[in-house]
Amino acid sequence: MIRLLFTSGQGPAECRIALANALRRLTAEADAAACSCAIAQEHDSDGHGPGSAIAVLDGDAARDLARRWTSGSVQWVSKSPLRPRHTRKNWFIGVFELPAGEVAATHAATDIRFDSFRAGGPGGQHQNKTESAVRAVHVPTGLAATARDGRSQHRNKALALARLHALLDARTRLAQHGEARLIHAAHHSVVRGATGLRFEGPDFKPAKP
Repeated sequence: MIRLLFTSGQGPAECRIALANALRRLTAEADAAACSCAIAQEHDSDGHGPGSAIAVLDGDAARDLARRWTSGSVQWVSKSPLRPRHTRKNWFIGVFELPAGEVAATHAATDIRFDSFRAGGPGGQHQNKTESAVRAVHVPTGLAATARDGRSQHRNKALALARLHALLDARTRLAQHGEARLIHAAHHSVVRGATGLRFEGPDFKPAKP
């Protein structure tokens, strides 16, 4: 599993809007690649988006997705949806891979709910046709992780639980331990101009080369 930190750095609210759009884009790309993507984010206090978030990727395409999103600062070219008269059109966020670490399953089993549903999306002849996909939900926080790539509900339950533990572990470490320093450093290292992915317009579409 790969953990990515998304941060708006010290940017204004428009950068948090860009971050929320980037998370939706990553989720769509992961879904198209049959890759699990679970997200934990800061509280969105004003509806414009979180200041930072963690995405946990798992699956064959996880490494390629991580490489794509960490190739440089993510740039959004758009007029401000909050300040129509503002002349600035370029907004930047940073995406960084967090160090891998052993995941400690310290959360009470009674706090986790499992929901089964019919798998959808990519998969071809091996796609599940019954309700064997599983979503694991940590009830106290509302965080959730899904697995549909296993061949059985039992396997998907184990995968969903492992992914949820990774998400909860990353959230806990960032809140309580040394990785908080990494977030602090990342907030200050979003570099304008050192762009990897570029998106444009209110629909956050990939920019033309």
